[in-house]
Amino acid sequence: MDPSGVFPTSYRSDRRIVRTRWQALALVLFMGLLLAAPYLVSGRIIAILNMMMISAVIAVGLQICTGYAGQINLGQAAFMGVGAYTASILASKTGLTFLLTIPLAGLSAALFGFLFGLTAARIKGFYLALTTIAAQFLFHFAVLNLPSTWLGGSNGITVPPAELFGLRFVSETAQFYMNFAVTAIMVAGAFGIVRSRFGRAFVAVRDDDVAAGIMGINVAATKANAFLIGAFYAGVGGALWAYLIRFVGVDQFTLFHSIFFVAMIIVGGMGSIVGALVGVFVIRIIQEIIATVGPNIADSVSFLGGDIVFAGMNVVLGGVIALFMILEPKGLMHRWNILKSSYRIWPFPY
Repeated sequence: MDPSGVFPTSYRSDRRIVRTRWQALALVLFMGLLLAAPYLVSGRIIAILNMMMISAVIAVGLQICTGYAGQINLGQAAFMGVGAYTASILASKTGLTFLLTIPLAGLSAALFGFLFGLTAARIKGFYLALTTIAAQFLFHFAVLNLPSTWLGGSNGITVPPAELFGLRFVSETAQFYMNFAVTAIMVAGAFGIVRSRFGRAFVAVRDDDVAAGIMGINVAATKANAFLIGAFYAGVGGALWAYLIRFVGVDQFTLFHSIFFVAMIIVGGMGSIVGALVGVFVIRIIQEIIATVGPNIADSVSFLGGDIVFAGMNVVLGGVIALFMILEPKGLMHRWNILKSSYRIWPFPY
């Protein structure tokens, strides 16, 4: 019998095996559906899926940094920008393949994030948030004030299409498969990180950094590593963004975008990789709805002006964050876990 005395241990083990098999089958079917998506849906949906996959890479990195390690990061868009500019420069000036530019973009962003992660050893909370905001403004200042021959200044940089063995990833479908492959690798790596000793150290520091230090965890190094990993994911996402848009400008990586990424992990659920993916889906769908409906509203009510789309998106997303912080502070994955637990023990109340 199990400790609760309700079900025999063998019965609970059999149920767990069956559940794991169904989960594996569902994952295979979901991956197969995604791979077949370019042949099943319109180009507009493929473009949205491309944006979702890039956002998923960045949000998963932020989830590791903030959700697992507890380090507030409001500069994720700046780290994304560092990766995007690195990939753009390497692709346009050296002609390297994307198999090299994407990892190098992640490494450059990781170095930038690590420098700010070192400050997390001494400060926390509100002051750490201000430090990461400083990273956002430092990035903008560097791009706009360095010689335009380096980073393009306010004019931005045009990015050549990704190329591999003579095959150019120009169409939405080709970019979809490239983004899908990179996203799958990064998400699988995230699951491995959070299940490793590094992930357990992140959780220990998040829960109580003093107790973690007493147990022998190098708190300063753990916090810095959290920023390094989060920035690496942002840099990889920035490189994918550069190849998708084929143009990189400083106005694509603002503080608003950093807040959007924070909203994704809040809505999906802090401390859950799947929660980050769910949050990306929800927030991106909301953004697409506003972007589609907003212009129609602006045309119907002329006195609102053309800025109604941008303003409405910020107001709605801010309202979504506030509602989740009040009504469901642990995110959608927490609610889903409660429903799963209730189903498994039904008809018993607990």
